[in-house]
Amino acid sequence: MFAQFYQDGVLKNPKTVFIILIVTILSFGYFSKDFRLDASSETLLIEGDPDLAYLKEVTERYGSKDFLILTYTPNEGMVSDSSINNLLSLKYKIQSLNWVHSVVTLLDVPLLSNSDAPLQERLGSFKTLKDEGVDKSRGFKEILNSPVFRNFVISENGNTSGIIVNIKENKKLENIENLSKSEIEAHKDKIKKQNHRNILEIRQVIQSYEDVGKIYLGGIPMIADDMMTYIKSDIVVFGLGVLLFIIATLWFVFRKLIWIIVPISSCLFSVVIMIGLLGILGWKVTVISSNFIALMLILTMAMNIHMSTRFLQLKKDLPSKNNFEIISLTTNKMFWPIIYTVFTTVFAFLSLIFSGIKPIIDFGWMMTFGLITSFIITFTLLPTLLNFVSIKNISIKKEQESKITTFLGSISLNNKNSIFGITGIVIILSIIGISKLEVENSFINYFHKDTEIYKGMKLIDEELGGTTPLEIILKFPVTEKKESSSEDDEFDDWDNEEDTNDDKYWFTKDKIDKISSVHNYLDSLPQIGKVLSFSSIIEVATQLNNNKPLGTLEMGVLYSKIPGSIKTEIIDPYLSIKDNEARISLRIIDSQENLRRNDLINKINFDLKNELKLDESEYRMTGVLILFNNLLQSLFKSQILTLGLVMIGIFSMFIILFRNIKLSLIGVVPNFIAAFFILGIIGLLGIPLDMMTITIAAITIGIAVDNSIHYIYRFKEEFSKIKDYSKTLKKCHSTVGVAILNTSITIVFGFSILVFSKFIPTIYFGVFTGIAMLLAMISVLTLLPTLILIVKPFGK
Repeated sequence: MFAQFYQDGVLKNPKTVFIILIVTILSFGYFSKDFRLDASSETLLIEGDPDLAYLKEVTERYGSKDFLILTYTPNEGMVSDSSINNLLSLKYKIQSLNWVHSVVTLLDVPLLSNSDAPLQERLGSFKTLKDEGVDKSRGFKEILNSPVFRNFVISENGNTSGIIVNIKENKKLENIENLSKSEIEAHKDKIKKQNHRNILEIRQVIQSYEDVGKIYLGGIPMIADDMMTYIKSDIVVFGLGVLLFIIATLWFVFRKLIWIIVPISSCLFSVVIMIGLLGILGWKVTVISSNFIALMLILTMAMNIHMSTRFLQLKKDLPSKNNFEIISLTTNKMFWPIIYTVFTTVFAFLSLIFSGIKPIIDFGWMMTFGLITSFIITFTLLPTLLNFVSIKNISIKKEQESKITTFLGSISLNNKNSIFGITGIVIILSIIGISKLEVENSFINYFHKDTEIYKGMKLIDEELGGTTPLEIILKFPVTEKKESSSEDDEFDDWDNEEDTNDDKYWFTKDKIDKISSVHNYLDSLPQIGKVLSFSSIIEVATQLNNNKPLGTLEMGVLYSKIPGSIKTEIIDPYLSIKDNEARISLRIIDSQENLRRNDLINKINFDLKNELKLDESEYRMTGVLILFNNLLQSLFKSQILTLGLVMIGIFSMFIILFRNIKLSLIGVVPNFIAAFFILGIIGLLGIPLDMMTITIAAITIGIAVDNSIHYIYRFKEEFSKIKDYSKTLKKCHSTVGVAILNTSITIVFGFSILVFSKFIPTIYFGVFTGIAMLLAMISVLTLLPTLILIVKPFGK
């Protein structure tokens, strides 16, 4: 019934179908204006992650601004007059930008040991390095030895300074619950555009100071903006690169202009419709889905090559039939194998929805809709265009047998033991490699070493205390006894003044000891760079108190008497008396070799409980490190699960398609081996899995299994005529085998275009998926026919 409808409705009305397709592409092309990109950090988080909600709560409590960070390594020594003048000039130039809230450099650090005046006086009217009459050498030495500012605004060797550029807060949306999704998205787009302009402006400022030293830009806003640039570049490079390669492949295979125009038209129609659909649905393309256009081109082309090759083979075998009859026969014979290849590939991409990570879920849905679109276009546009062309223009020169498929066919016939031996070795290596797989989230290693992101992050990592933030929130019991101290020190006379603030009584020995012990423990770990907490402030105060330890009351008095400007910058971010807790902020040295982030988190957790005897209710870890680790651990677990689902689902589809358990097993085994072998290679090479490479196995199975379906479907059809396994094998290798070879080469080289990305995970994804597809193709043309010859699933 459907076949009759398709023939009468589509094949017999090419002009009507073509007009409908033109209207469709123009309509969806219009909505492509709403196509959007997104490189924000939110795209790399698990939706509903309780750690994300807690981090937002902590950020709100202790305060946080969006900021950029510059590293400044002057040509002359940091303390020289010219270096200080240049730094001051750079500070004021940046400060003059209308989007900058404030700029903090080592020239703004309060110098409390720079004079011999009483401490209270020094705190009330402190000096900085930029002030007149300051002993710069003494002040620089104080900053360099400061527990707070060392490895924060100045490197340990004193050669590199950090410049913190705090960005003005963007205007928040009022009554956000009453706004439509489009209004919210428009506001976000406006902020992204503003951020892009900000980055361009500050880079122009930096460029004008290139002659005074090395200056690198870093910070989340810059990374997000550069990632947007990378995504745009990747989409253009991948799309054009794959398109050009596909044209070259089609010319090499068919040597006829019509066989370039028809498949390329299918690809372009599919991509434009899909881009318009993404605009309508409001799905944004992220780093993870930036290669969806390249994937769509590759998979659409694979369908078209199979259709075109079969059309030409039927035309050659049935010269008496006219063009329409050949088209009808081709679509009839190719409908089921192609729709099953679409189903299996869709099943693989749909497995990504179990990740719990929105951009990966969106990527799965994008490719699902994309494949359905490609299938519809292939079975409407391709036969329609062929209907318009004369038989003479369709014909190609006499086909030459493929030496590659003939060679692989002879191996299947004559070298069964060698094939099984190699397969056995591949399985063993796969098991060993998979056992070595690990998930890591070294953000710095996602970028090429010659990019500004990498250089800036590397310098911050090595010289300014690390890049990836981690925070420990210490919680204290609700009731604490007030303590007093009778120590004779510089703080005693402060307490004589009238003070009704009870906050100073919050400081007790138990609390201070707990903060200090956790701080010192974290500081002792080699993977951790800068650690900041109230313990750092105590250390500074102790130095100022002639190295005499402060009593708890003195700490309270210090807290209540310290000027608000200092308190806001260096104390309030680490204490919340109101919430009865303290915050310890630290950064991980992300570029450290052999760093295992999940192991580090587990070690800290274990040691806080067992070494420092803290109860689980007394602390909580949060921060970017926790969020990204959650993402990868979740993805690893979900992909192990979904890989199993993909295997079961595809095996089930094979049983439905072929109604033969033996044949179904034979069909899936070569592809499963190829997918697992690529995971084994990744493990053996010691390359950590990340948000993109972790999806390779499921996607590979979904795409590679297409070859098995086409081969078995054709083998079954030819065997029913020939009734001889060896002759059928040779026939299949010279027909469908050539189509499999051509599509596989297109797919392999199509994925290889991804090596031109600036994002390392995308490069890995392209390289390893390409290798997996090559292995799957070889396996389908050697191991699969060998298994068919031995098992004889179609009877003797």
